[in-house]
Amino acid sequence: MAGIGVSLNKIYSKNTITTNLVGFGYSTMITVAPMFLVIGAIMVMQYFLGFSKVGYASRELFASTVLYIFIFSLLSASPFNAVLSKYMSDIIYNETYEDIIPCFNLGLIMNIVFGCLLGIPFCIHEYIVGQVAIGYVFAGYCGFIALILVFYSMLYLSITKDYKKISFFFLIGMIVTVLLSFLLVWVFHWEITIAMLVSLDVGFWLIACLELAIVRSYFRVNSGKYRAVWNYFKKYWKLVAINFLYILGLYIHNFVFWTTDMHTIVAKSFVSMNAYDMATCIAMFTNISATIIFISRIEMHFHERYKAYSEAVIGGRGMDIENTKSRMFRQLAEELMNLLRIQFIVSVVVYLLCMVFLPMFGFGGMVLQIYPCLAAGYFILFLMYSAILFLYYFNDLSGALVTTALFCLGTLVGSIVATFLPVIWYGIGVVFGSLLGWTVAYKRLRWLEKNLDVHIFCEGSILKKGRGGRPSDQVFNRYEEDKPAKENQEVA
Repeated sequence: MAGIGVSLNKIYSKNTITTNLVGFGYSTMITVAPMFLVIGAIMVMQYFLGFSKVGYASRELFASTVLYIFIFSLLSASPFNAVLSKYMSDIIYNETYEDIIPCFNLGLIMNIVFGCLLGIPFCIHEYIVGQVAIGYVFAGYCGFIALILVFYSMLYLSITKDYKKISFFFLIGMIVTVLLSFLLVWVFHWEITIAMLVSLDVGFWLIACLELAIVRSYFRVNSGKYRAVWNYFKKYWKLVAINFLYILGLYIHNFVFWTTDMHTIVAKSFVSMNAYDMATCIAMFTNISATIIFISRIEMHFHERYKAYSEAVIGGRGMDIENTKSRMFRQLAEELMNLLRIQFIVSVVVYLLCMVFLPMFGFGGMVLQIYPCLAAGYFILFLMYSAILFLYYFNDLSGALVTTALFCLGTLVGSIVATFLPVIWYGIGVVFGSLLGWTVAYKRLRWLEKNLDVHIFCEGSILKKGRGGRPSDQVFNRYEEDKPAKENQEVA
C-alpha cells in the first residue's frame, strides 16, 4: 500500500480544515470512487430513463442480473488475485520486470477459465429453465466476464500505484455507459432494461480495455517463466484460501437468507431476498469510510515505523531492533484505536441520518429493522479486515487464514441461527462472525508482538531444500578413518 502516503502527508501537513477535507476526498478517490461511480451511473440511468415505469418482472430481472454479476465476479476472482499480487510485488522488489507478463498472462487465463466454468452453466439454466431471451442472457454474461477483467487489471494498476488512473478509467466508462443508454433508449427505442444492461457491458469492457492497455504499455518484455508463477500458488496456497474465505464471508450471510421462505426467485434462476440485501448494502456504506481512514493513516504513520524496523533487522544493532519494534507496535495499537474511535463517530452519524432520511426515499419496514444489527456487524468486520492487513505486514499467513476461516464459519453458523430469530436480529450472524474473526486477529497480533524475534529470525533454513533420498545421519566414523593408517603400518 505504500505510495499514496507521500501525497497524503503533503496534503495533511498544513493541518487545516480545508486540507483535511481535501485529504479525505483524495483518499476516497483512490479507494472507493470506482464503486460510487458505478452506483451513480445506474441511479442516473434509472432516473432519466424512467426505470420505475418498467414492469416489475423486468426491473427485478435487471436488478438480479447486476447483483449476480458483481457478487460472483468477485468470488470467481478471489482465489487467484491474492497470490498474483504477492508474486508481482516480489518481482517489483527484485526488479525483474520481465517476469510480470508471464504472471499477467497466466492470471488472465485462470480468471477467464474459472469465470466461464462458473458463468456458462448458469447462463444455460437461465435460458432453458428461466426462459430469458438469449440476447439478455448473453448481455449478462458479457458483463460478468468484463467485470472479472476489470477487477483483475485493477490488481496490477494498484500495485504500480496508478490509483488515479483506475478512478479516471471508471469515470470514462460510466460516462460512456450513461450516454450510450440515453442513445439506445431515446434514439433507437430499445427496451429500457436491455439498454441499461448493454450500456453497462460497454462501460465495463471499455474500462477493462483501458486497464489492460496501460498494463501492457508498462511491461513489454516477456521472460516466459510461467512455471515460477505456478510454484507461487503451491508455496502461498494460504493466500488463496484467505482471500476466498474473506470474500465468501462477506456474502455468505446473504446466501443463507436466500434459502429462507422470504426469498424471491426471478426467472427460475436468480434467488435473492430484497429487504436483507438492501439492508446489507446500506450497512456496508455506513462503514465504508473505515477503508478510507485506515489506508490514509497506515500510509502516513505505520508504514514508516514498519520500514524503520525492517531496516534495523537488516543491518542494525540489537538495541535498534528492540526500539524500532516497540515503536512499531505502539503505532499499530494507536492506529487500531484511532480507527475504532473515528469510525464509531462516523458510523453513528451516518446511522442516524439513514434512520431519518431513508424512509423518505421508500426504504422502511423490514429494511430498517434489519439494518441496525448489520451496521454493527460491518463496523466490526472492517476492524477485523484492518487487523488482517497488519498480519500481512508480518507475513503471518497462518494467523490470517485462521482469522478468515473462523470469520466465514462463524458468519455462516450465526446467520443460520438468525433465521429463527426476530427480524431485528437477522444480522447477528455478521456480528458474531466478525467479532470472532476480530478476536482471533487481535490475539494473533499480540502473540506476534511477544514472539516477533522468533517469527522473523527463525523461519529460514540453513540448508537448501531439495528432493531425493534422505542422507545418512552418520557424519564421522573413527574406525573407517583408522583403516588406511593400519593398512600402511602392515605394508611397512
